[in-house]
Amino acid sequence: MTRGEGISVRRRAPAKVNLYLHVLNLRPDGYHDIDSLIVFADVFDEIEASPAARPGLTLTGPFARQLDAVGRDANLVVLAARALAALSGGDAGASLVLRKNLPVAAGLGGGSSDAAATLWALRELWDLDVSESRLRAVAEGLGADVPACLSRSPVYVGGIGDILDPAPALPDAWLVLVNPGVPLATEEVFRRHGPARSAEARFRDPPADAVVMADLLSRRSNDLEGAAVRLAPRVADVIDALRGLDGCLLARMSGSGATCFGLFADADAAKSAAAEVAAARPAWWVREGRMLGPAVR
Repeated sequence: MTRGEGISVRRRAPAKVNLYLHVLNLRPDGYHDIDSLIVFADVFDEIEASPAARPGLTLTGPFARQLDAVGRDANLVVLAARALAALSGGDAGASLVLRKNLPVAAGLGGGSSDAAATLWALRELWDLDVSESRLRAVAEGLGADVPACLSRSPVYVGGIGDILDPAPALPDAWLVLVNPGVPLATEEVFRRHGPARSAEARFRDPPADAVVMADLLSRRSNDLEGAAVRLAPRVADVIDALRGLDGCLLARMSGSGATCFGLFADADAAKSAAAEVAAARPAWWVREGRMLGPAVR
């Protein structure tokens, strides 16, 4: 049953951040198995879903134009809505508004997080009796990162991103996200990645604080950084800028780039650092946010 007219459901789609990302091997299907620790930052796109006789998507926000160039029918928000409608067997429509605050093709899982937020929003709007496990099955059909984004909690990912395992409790920490305005295609970054292969590197004990967590992460890497820097040298500039900031415990690229993050132990240090980068590099996209803990449904 769809909620009444005038009712809308809003969901945030937080930025996904890979605290480390190891590329394990090349699979026969051409994809790579990975090992990664994914967290989410309090920096987000927003989805609003309202009842409508005919489905539709409106794009707003600073990165709407770049996303619109992809085409509405290929947008993961639209595909998520169609997939959930097919699962429910209903003909309920929805008007969807996506406020695109996160840069596109940026290593933040923006499209996947948008799709996951759409699934949650429409399940509520359409008042569907769909379990989280069935919702995850829908998410798996939409893309490798969507199941992790559906959880919106710190999680280890394996396989091509479709195998999820709980992460240990992580300490409070803040992230400064910086993108130099260069889009990077995930497929191309993986293609440029060399033949070297890493091993799984999960830690099980909860880090005592952000400093301990940064030390653990420093013994791991994002294996795609080298390939990303070869495609977009400004990624190295971003990492160097983050490393030079007071209070930065770790600087690294997220996902396949080009967004990089700095890890901080407290909010004031992160806020000051973000302001410093934004002032020095006004053309870069810079945001700071708390690292999110387990999601509350």
